[in-house]
Amino acid sequence: MTNISVQGLSIIATATNAPILSEVDLELTAGRVLGLVGESGSGKSTLGLAMLGYARPGTRITAGKIHVAGLDVLELDSRELRGVRGRKIAYVPQDPGTALNPALSNRVQLLEAVDGEPDSLERVRGILREVGLPDDDAFLARRPRELSGGQQQRIGIAMAMVANPAVVVLDEPTTGLDVTTQRMVLDLVSRLTRTHDMSAVYISHDLGVIAHVADDVAVMKDGAIVEHGDADVVMTAPEHRYTRRLIAAIPTLRSYRDRVPTATGSEDSKVFRVRGLTASYGRVEVLHGVDVDVASGECVAVVGESGSGKSTMSRCLIGLHKDVRGTIELGGEQLRPRARRRTSKQQRRMQYIFQNPYASLHPRRTVGASIELAVRHFGLASRGEAPGVMERTLERVELTPAFAHRFPSELSGGQRQRVAIARALAVQPEMLICDEITSALDVSVQASILELLDGLRNDGLGMLFITHNLAVVSAIADRVIVLQRGAVVEAGSTRSVLEQPTAPYTSELLENTLDLADVHVVRR
Repeated sequence: MTNISVQGLSIIATATNAPILSEVDLELTAGRVLGLVGESGSGKSTLGLAMLGYARPGTRITAGKIHVAGLDVLELDSRELRGVRGRKIAYVPQDPGTALNPALSNRVQLLEAVDGEPDSLERVRGILREVGLPDDDAFLARRPRELSGGQQQRIGIAMAMVANPAVVVLDEPTTGLDVTTQRMVLDLVSRLTRTHDMSAVYISHDLGVIAHVADDVAVMKDGAIVEHGDADVVMTAPEHRYTRRLIAAIPTLRSYRDRVPTATGSEDSKVFRVRGLTASYGRVEVLHGVDVDVASGECVAVVGESGSGKSTMSRCLIGLHKDVRGTIELGGEQLRPRARRRTSKQQRRMQYIFQNPYASLHPRRTVGASIELAVRHFGLASRGEAPGVMERTLERVELTPAFAHRFPSELSGGQRQRVAIARALAVQPEMLICDEITSALDVSVQASILELLDGLRNDGLGMLFITHNLAVVSAIADRVIVLQRGAVVEAGSTRSVLEQPTAPYTSELLENTLDLADVHVVRR
């Protein structure tokens, strides 16, 4: 049974009449998951939203038909569309934390999806059980802030599926989740799609995720579908060169290569040394005596699930956490716990690159102004010299000087991340802390960022790379530290940890990592 049919769908940008989607055709049958993949700007999210009869501001649907459970959503008025959305076709956004109403309880938000239907509360309790959440009154009374990221995402899926729609569109719902929670959500989507005879459209830039969850795959490029077919066939024998390029860019658990960091093994080579790092929130200790060493030219990865202490650890190291004990040394010099108590030179020598560059770059300051300000702040160049330093730094991250005049909103995600890296490099650091900086990037952009960072280490730059992606670890890191509940449970070379883990927790992380190299294995 066909649950949704898209025929000749075209969308343009209203200001320029430039095409965004061009003559897109798709058909989904019940009980199957379609993986929709492509780089940023390919049109996959625009297509997903159009299936709900929605065009983003500044865009217009100019042609096509979209039939959902027998209804052409493009022929419905706004009142009729409200009746279809959620009941016939539902949507799960990337970030449930922003999609859920922080003032409303789980009970209220879930009941809204089945308002007025018989046995509404029992249906809510039933879907909670199906998504692996408690169905008691205490859990129903909780608000989003009282839930973990994985629980929030499952609430979002429960809200989408409680009304038993014919189609559910999931837009990058596992991008920020750790590997264990991600695997659980993907298995949940597959199971619910089959048991409820739904069709699911799973939008993602992560082909490892798509290989695990999808029955069929559609590859988008420049607003058109360039390849469409059975998931196993597309992933193992792609016909289009664009698909082959996307697959070639994906790091796998077997993608590491042996490296020899600059002067490793000598205590004098340790640009960064941490001993007994302990941190608390109030009376609760969340980091327990963590030790870290990073040599000149070395990349050390820190991995673990959400709640393992990775982000708290990175905030402690850069001086943004209040309750910290232990010693932090940079180049043999001990640092004060708080950043504001460190000298200007110490602050310059260690730089932090955030996960979300759009949030860390000033939206009203051009790229060039942001970099020049950092250079002048640390006294590395005069006002007249700063533009030259800025341009050379942009070239170092493979951006032309023309980017200096752009604002963050005028850049792609990968370009913004390169600007954030450039701003950090412009002040001549000896140590970089990279906090999940590739988690939201397309695979091709991720590959270029990893290649860039790898090349920077030839200059002797030390690097601490915080991530939950073990495939990325294999592509960038010399050594790995595994955190669980704030404690180091395993540490060693990348090859030894990934090939012969000694901690059960590390083995569990590896088992839950979606490796494209294993795509030929039956997924379910």
